[in-house]
Amino acid sequence: MSGQSTYTPKSGLEKWIDQRLPLPRLMHDTMSTFPTPRNLNIWYTFGGILTFCLGVQIVTGIVLAMHYVPNANLAFDSVESIMRDVNYGWLVRYIHSTGASMFFLAVYIHMFRGLYYGSYKAPRELIWIIGVLIYVLMMATAFFGYVLPWGQMSFWGATLITNLFSSIDQIIPHLGTAITTWLWGDFAVGDATLNRFFSLHYLLPFIIAGVVGLHIWALHVPGNNNPLGIDVKSPQDTVPFHPYYTVKDAFYLCCFVIVFAIFVFYAPNFFGNPDNYQQANPLVTPPDIVPEWYLLPFYAMLRSIPQKLIGVLVLVGSLVTLVFVPWLDTSRVRSCRFRPLMKQFFWAFAVDCVILGYCGSQSVDAAVIGVPLVWVARLGTLYYFGFFWVLMPIIGLIETPKKLPASIAQSVLGEPAAAPAE
Repeated sequence: MSGQSTYTPKSGLEKWIDQRLPLPRLMHDTMSTFPTPRNLNIWYTFGGILTFCLGVQIVTGIVLAMHYVPNANLAFDSVESIMRDVNYGWLVRYIHSTGASMFFLAVYIHMFRGLYYGSYKAPRELIWIIGVLIYVLMMATAFFGYVLPWGQMSFWGATLITNLFSSIDQIIPHLGTAITTWLWGDFAVGDATLNRFFSLHYLLPFIIAGVVGLHIWALHVPGNNNPLGIDVKSPQDTVPFHPYYTVKDAFYLCCFVIVFAIFVFYAPNFFGNPDNYQQANPLVTPPDIVPEWYLLPFYAMLRSIPQKLIGVLVLVGSLVTLVFVPWLDTSRVRSCRFRPLMKQFFWAFAVDCVILGYCGSQSVDAAVIGVPLVWVARLGTLYYFGFFWVLMPIIGLIETPKKLPASIAQSVLGEPAAAPAE
């Protein structure tokens, strides 16, 4: 969908700017007249919502950094001071902490939408891979941020996660311990660790913003996928992004902000852990060390494996797997709307992720109806990898898809003719 620009300067000033820094041309071509499939639904609004969330996190994070003290002896008190002594500091902090959860909620919807409608398939493989990179950077940023309040869960979460690197000792003796010590900046999680994590937590959002720019740039080359998963065939299949989708995105963004505000003002600690309101104490280990909800499925996978190195490899493998999704799916049809068999396994995969999240939130020795949750997590982990590495390739070969519409316009306008799926 990328092509010749249609921008025409309307004044001498616009022409002067366009010849030296063509920002008006860029905005015109990527926002106003960019041809967008006319059948995008609500699930395609979360790209804009995620951009909003990133902006909120950067702005509130900068304000919090003005008052935060990255010192192991002062960090916890500085956070409490922000809540009590800084004008509207409680509001800024709650927007930032709740915003992290809303950010991940939106990104999970965005990712599952991409999986359901086949947005990772050619020619959009690089868009998907950049999106996976953004997701990994978000996870790292969230982890570093979780450590900063320097509560009990912050301290022990940092100790647990950084200690995972010591598993490399089983491959190359002493290397893992050396990496862990280097990350800590000391021989234990402490002041040096907190300073490093604060610096990285401040830096990574700007890196994410840059990668998001690449993500959008890559999107504007082939253009948007759509719920039908078929290519644009004529101008009748598209509408200009503005005003059709700017208005639609703005409406759903307002709905999202309302939900966001409900949590901020009425349940700001809904996503938090009570243990993090106790100052970090290296001498007292919490009964259960639990990460934030958006990392629980991966934590369940890690914890379900009794061997430390294998558990780390499973954790890393669960993320690396996402990079190969465009090549693991062998079907010629993109959208699960026309793939009845794949649709069932997709929803089973979504339920599996929820079950893994629940397992990760419970005690390590918890059980349901006499069944230890650690075994449920192992089965969930098996299905997670099986979905990508076994089911996706096989289903694409044996499945008989439904007939596809001849064009997007035909589907939208309700014309009866249909073409068989290739």
